[in-house]
Amino acid sequence: MKPLDFTIQENLLGHQLIFKTTYGLFSYKKIDDGTKLLINSIKVENNDNILDLGCGYGPVGIALAKSNQKGKTYFVDRDFVAVEYTKKNCKINRLSNCEALLSDGFSHLKNVKFNIIASNLPSHFSNDMLRIIFKDAKKHLEKNGRLYVVTVSKLSKFIKRELEDIFGNYTNVNHNCMYTVSVAMK
Repeated sequence: MKPLDFTIQENLLGHQLIFKTTYGLFSYKKIDDGTKLLINSIKVENNDNILDLGCGYGPVGIALAKSNQKGKTYFVDRDFVAVEYTKKNCKINRLSNCEALLSDGFSHLKNVKFNIIASNLPSHFSNDMLRIIFKDAKKHLEKNGRLYVVTVSKLSKFIKRELEDIFGNYTNVNHNCMYTVSVAMK
């Protein structure tokens, strides 16, 4: 039995994009507000190496890749269905500067460095898991590279404390009553 696909059409960063999704993927019927806030908070240069960490079906990375035609965008997720839908969505949106990989965090990105790492962090991750993600992200950033994360706002004090501890800096770049986008620079 073939899974039921959903189609989302959304204008992100001035690009009309199409996403195929399915049951079980995060926010499979519409792009959630936290993801949109994250996408609209990231400043991209036209040759950045970008990572969409925990990509789901790819809305963050695909929007950034469309604005970054000379750079490369990587997508990783530990869910093989998410990776397959990301690959499908890269093709639908005519992107050739992308690579989607099945990877638990950075495990399959040993020697790749990024200018931007972006993630919509799940609120169910433990504090220890978030610390590991932040430390691994720092190792995979180029000098002056930036980690952007969006979380539910109730986690913003914890995120600030951890990013300041690991990176030595933190900026709240965007927020609303539900979500906060934080950035730290290497």
